[in-house]
Amino acid sequence: MKIVVLDGYALNPGDLSWDELKKLGDCQVYDRTPADKVLERAAGAQVLLTNKTVLAAETIAALAELQYIGVLATGTNVVDVQAARRRGIPVSNVPGYSTASVAQMVFALLLEMTSQVGHHARLVREGAWSASPDFAFWDRPLTELEGLTLGLVGFGAIGRKVAALGRAFGMTVLVHTRHPENYQAYRDSGEVEFTDLDSLFGRSDVVSLHCPLTPETERMVDGPRLGRMKPGAWLINTGRGPLIDEAALAKALNSGQLAGAGLDVLSCEPPPAANPLLQADNCVITPHIAWATRAARQRLMATVAANVRDFLAGKNSNLVN
Repeated sequence: MKIVVLDGYALNPGDLSWDELKKLGDCQVYDRTPADKVLERAAGAQVLLTNKTVLAAETIAALAELQYIGVLATGTNVVDVQAARRRGIPVSNVPGYSTASVAQMVFALLLEMTSQVGHHARLVREGAWSASPDFAFWDRPLTELEGLTLGLVGFGAIGRKVAALGRAFGMTVLVHTRHPENYQAYRDSGEVEFTDLDSLFGRSDVVSLHCPLTPETERMVDGPRLGRMKPGAWLINTGRGPLIDEAALAKALNSGQLAGAGLDVLSCEPPPAANPLLQADNCVITPHIAWATRAARQRLMATVAANVRDFLAGKNSNLVN
């Protein structure tokens, strides 16, 4: 059994082991694969694993020996899953591995903006505190989370984890989801309030995005929706970059309409230098690392190997097609 990993570096830059996967067959791991090398490197593989390397319909059609495609992530938009289905090729992903890590990043971004830790730590190193006549020194507003309203767009595993953390901070939690009827226990307990999208944007002090990217949700956070937000509110996105109209968000930040935005994802990654958010006021951007704690990547690696092991045993795990 020939197994090819097209782009393994993000999952394993050297601190994990591919041994469990290598036990299952002749395994070749590439750190990265440019588009013009995909067919060459995937030739003869029965099992093909990809993270962000695109497997289009024509690529899948050209790989006669291909029997299984595994995605080293949760999102599967890089694979033409319908083309794989037509070939009878199962496609699996890895759901749920990064729930705790992404929820943690939501609050890392929010706390950075509300407590201004990085900014004031930098001022201390630059001597501002030493030059201050007072025992305490700050030059930006510091905000307490308790009593604020947290609005969650999407209520999957990550959204639910963020809701629990928000409540632990003493925040009121609003939720918009397409199927609130699926969460009767939350409705009965009163832990969260389900509401429509426009009300959520209008009432929340913090809006955090946790919905999938679909034609309906692409650029859902546009100028009019940002205009509904409270003056001085914050926006968090650890979901998908294209959920936001980036030019509209930059305008809202630069005008002072929003207090800040914390983003771990952008519409194009890595971003071009012309992306307006790179120079926007009060915009904290991290380079798509919410998923990348070692613990999360260990779970991802273990599930990838288990998915392949199950396929070889005639079972299908975590199928998306």
